[in-house]
Amino acid sequence: MEILVSEEAGVRYLHFSSDWIQGAMRIARPFALELDYTKEMMASLLLRPETAWPRRVLLIGLGAASLTKFLHRYRPDARLTVVEIEPAVVAAARQHFKLPDEDHRFDIVIGDGADFVAGSKARFDLIMVDGFDAEARTGMLNTLPFYANCRALLTGDGLLATNLLGRSKNVLRSIERLEQAFGGRALAFPSCDSGNTVAFAATGDLIDCQLSELRAASRLLKKETGLNLLPTVMRLEGWHACLGSRLVL
Repeated sequence: MEILVSEEAGVRYLHFSSDWIQGAMRIARPFALELDYTKEMMASLLLRPETAWPRRVLLIGLGAASLTKFLHRYRPDARLTVVEIEPAVVAAARQHFKLPDEDHRFDIVIGDGADFVAGSKARFDLIMVDGFDAEARTGMLNTLPFYANCRALLTGDGLLATNLLGRSKNVLRSIERLEQAFGGRALAFPSCDSGNTVAFAATGDLIDCQLSELRAASRLLKKETGLNLLPTVMRLEGWHACLGSRLVL
């Protein structure tokens, strides 16, 4: 797999052997989230708005390190573990996308994400899955055994966020697998303009909040980090899974 880097209009892009975008960074704001789906995955912080959450995070798939850098900067008390199968991706993230140095709260594992969750004994509050090959295939990262293994690694207030890409029929099958692994506690947000669909699955206490609460949490997150998730919350208004202006997960 060839790692390619391009730039256009102040944005640097990561590609795997094609024009397909695998990650992006606005050069003037390297720790901000550039792509819409990465922003939407960070809605995890709205669903679990406790200031001490998450304490431990597993990120499967590094890409341009957007999610990793955001959490490293804005959740300084969290311990981050990144699993990336391709060493060249890590090298590109270091050279071109300002990947932070590994330290006591951040480490990178070179390996297969599915194998990692199948064999790990660690526990995580948040698992974020964003792993694709050059043909935008997820392999084992979108299977029932994988999701079940993720469920087993989550703590009592755990959350899984995953980036799904594909036709609506494929996304529906993915959600069915998530629901089966998490006892029905899974949902997918309405798809982004890019075609990405972000899905969430939860453990522990039921997430049951008014959209007004999510708007308030969005304003606070924007004040703290600059990330504006109000458009995401607005897209949930009138959505079939948020009848009564309420989100339950």
